[in-house]
Amino acid sequence: MKKEILLLVFIWVFSAEIAAQEIIRKPFVVGETVTLESVALNEPRMINVYLPLGYSPDSSKAYPVIYLLDGSADEDFIHVAGLVQFLSFPWINILPECVVVGISNIDRRRDFTFPTTVEEDRKKNPTAGHSEAFLEFIEKDLVPFVDANYKVTSERTLIGQSLGGLFATELLIKKADLFNTYFIISPSLWWDNGSLLTQVADLDLAGKSIYIAVGDEGKEMINPAKALYKKLKKMKGSDTQLYYRYFKEKTHGDILHQALYEGFEQLKTIDEKMIE
Repeated sequence: MKKEILLLVFIWVFSAEIAAQEIIRKPFVVGETVTLESVALNEPRMINVYLPLGYSPDSSKAYPVIYLLDGSADEDFIHVAGLVQFLSFPWINILPECVVVGISNIDRRRDFTFPTTVEEDRKKNPTAGHSEAFLEFIEKDLVPFVDANYKVTSERTLIGQSLGGLFATELLIKKADLFNTYFIISPSLWWDNGSLLTQVADLDLAGKSIYIAVGDEGKEMINPAKALYKKLKKMKGSDTQLYYRYFKEKTHGDILHQALYEGFEQLKTIDEKMIE
């Protein structure tokens, strides 16, 4: 009986000591948030920046940059930054270590769309139609800011999905040399009755890597994405990497992560694929 009592006392004292120990908590930091003043948009814009482990502003090492549309913390920034980190692990070795710049949204319908002639779309989206200013923001405000404030190379990737994919396509048409690699995922090419596809002509795709993907999202989404691929295929050079992927098991809401994983993998060792 005495042994049992002593054992209980020991357990009580030991438990009390553990409970009394100080619990140390500190933030788990994924990246940093920066606000810059945009001349092109005449407003402050916030970006989220993921820096690789070991990144140092004092080091001579520079990193490629991945620019992510819809890059708010409650959108795609966290899971894409995690994917980029994972794919850059030495035992995975699909990506080099990269800086990820997530562009937070204020009004994505305003920023990602050009003016439409469709009256119904204008009524539903009264602020839409200002992608030209957003493109200028990226070209003249954001990219120079990142180049000046981070240790980065001139190797740039752009990721856009949905309306962001529409904008990524517009940027590829108008300012292709701004980025080396384009991920165009589930692009909303139906906008303005598909007028953007008519502008896909005589593009210089030398040295470009372009990955187009769409899920089981209906003909309104699938057919234009496939048409974009076929148009670009006619313009590709010997050093152009171009890939199209239809994810029949994915929807508009859950395609992005897997598409990026497979896309980065394909663009590393790409073989030309035929559309089935």
